[in-house]
Amino acid sequence: MFGKLLIVATPIGNLEDITLRAIRVLGEVDMIFCEDTREGKKLLSHFNISKPLDSFHAQSLGSKTEKIIGLLSEGKNLALISDAGTPGISDPGVVLVKKVREELPDVQIITIPGPSALTAALSISGIPTDEFIFYGFLPHKKGRETIFKEIADSKRTSVFYESPHRIMKTLEALATRLADSRIIAVCRELTKIYEDVFYGTAGEARRYFAENPEKIRGEFVVIIGGK
Repeated sequence: MFGKLLIVATPIGNLEDITLRAIRVLGEVDMIFCEDTREGKKLLSHFNISKPLDSFHAQSLGSKTEKIIGLLSEGKNLALISDAGTPGISDPGVVLVKKVREELPDVQIITIPGPSALTAALSISGIPTDEFIFYGFLPHKKGRETIFKEIADSKRTSVFYESPHRIMKTLEALATRLADSRIIAVCRELTKIYEDVFYGTAGEARRYFAENPEKIRGEFVVIIGGK
């Protein structure tokens, strides 16, 4: 009898956003794998959950994937969480799920849905969401210009994640490529105390953040309306 693999979404900022089901599942599984055990311990401690923790991140894919497959084969029920949001969305969890499906096709992989920065940002952007392309985190160098060209030519809404270290360069690139008729939303610190959404053109966004450098903090979700 194989164990189950539960993919558990966790809060992206505000801990009140965790679901009752997620709390129950994390308290019932045999072991929890997370991006950073320090972050995982904080979350579990807040909800008085005591379970064995192990790391699972991009640098440990090979060894930890084999460990997880072994534990599932022994009948252990395992949970996978990320530092924030839904595992598998711009996250190495997708590699694990693929491997388990290939090597242990009879294992149940169960979603425990919840927070995601992607859907949270889209829901408050005011930009059409019936069709969109999600780019995840943009590459630092190679392929970056190609994606900006795709976005400039796209009739669909485009969405990607960006860090505070590159947001100004990104807004500069968008301002030089997008027509003034294109609206963008720049969402930051979602669900946290300083949640903030800028709505306007790319040029206006560039000026806004240049004039308010204190807002160049946290993780960003950038949403660009189509042509």
